[in-house]
Amino acid sequence: MKNNAAGQTAKSKKASITVLIFAAVIFFGALFLIYSGDVINGTEDIFDVYGDEQVDFEKATVVSIVNEDMKIDEEADGAYAGNQELEVVVKSGKYKGEIMVVYNYFGPLSGCPVSEGDSVTLTIKTHSDGEHSATVYEFNRIPILGIFLLLFFIVVMIIGGRTGLKSLIGLVFTIICLFAILIPLLFKGAPTVFTTFIVCAYIAMVCFTILGGVGRKTISAFLGTVSGAFLAMVFGLGVQHFAKIDGLRLEDAEVLLQIKYLGITIDLRGLLVASIIICALGAVMDVAMSISSALEEVHAANPSLGIRELFRSGMNIGRDMVGTMTNTLILAFLGSEFTLMIFLYYRGLTFYHLFSTAFVALETISGLSSSIGMVLAIPLTALISSALISKK
Repeated sequence: MKNNAAGQTAKSKKASITVLIFAAVIFFGALFLIYSGDVINGTEDIFDVYGDEQVDFEKATVVSIVNEDMKIDEEADGAYAGNQELEVVVKSGKYKGEIMVVYNYFGPLSGCPVSEGDSVTLTIKTHSDGEHSATVYEFNRIPILGIFLLLFFIVVMIIGGRTGLKSLIGLVFTIICLFAILIPLLFKGAPTVFTTFIVCAYIAMVCFTILGGVGRKTISAFLGTVSGAFLAMVFGLGVQHFAKIDGLRLEDAEVLLQIKYLGITIDLRGLLVASIIICALGAVMDVAMSISSALEEVHAANPSLGIRELFRSGMNIGRDMVGTMTNTLILAFLGSEFTLMIFLYYRGLTFYHLFSTAFVALETISGLSSSIGMVLAIPLTALISSALISKK
């Protein structure tokens, strides 16, 4: 019995290494195809909005406050509005070590007053004649964000142990794939919906392999995740078609449309469904892994259970997850637009007016499509897990 278990463990490790090597080949192959040759379709000109000026964003430290003119805006919840004349020393970039006199402009909706010793981010403009000038872009929040990120890593590793470390590796890999592979591919004109689905499936494959190796549990979770994400995509495409709304109506689509006029061949219409797939991925992975892991434990406790009994157990577990996971997805979508919700409530829109707005339609489609994909992943994962786990 022990020899059999050891043999299965060895096979699982060998399969895991094979999958990760295969994934690495795909990853570096994709990077080579994306970044070899020309820069992505003229993206080097996207931010060249100042003619012959070169714009850099660099770190600086406030040495002294030369002058300031600011007041409290009582109608804006006591926020400051005004400007400061500052003496700063540049801490990064080609002007590192140089002392500059810069202005810091701020109001209720942008910027903030700073004090001596504060770290700020400068916008430095270098003109065609070599002269340069700078203003304060924002308070430098990178150190604070870095501390919170480190705290997050520590908490996950303390609570999750080795599994927590694996999940962090998977998280970092996911972020790298989205920014280094998916977005550049979209800029190269790859079909938005199909490319997003393939990249998300690839992310799920690698993350499950890192987390639990290659076995019946992770294979079941992977197939359930892909099925759920696919159904979320199908429902998103269907509702998008019948509701006559697409990615061009997203909040930041106007900026991307302006970029497209510069020669970027990105498919904007597919961005709505692409965002649905990405948002659904995390929830579907959670549900699929939870069900497949629970069914493996059930089978280990009672090996005599067949497909039907295991499937019933999986459905019982899944039903308990439906309510909370559905709330999680819907609240995540609504929470990201909470200020706009308050504004719409203030306007007192009628029923037809409210539900005819693009915002409500987009959030409804996104939330419901992702939730449908997550819910339908439950019986699919339970069925796949039951079939694979019950095999001798």
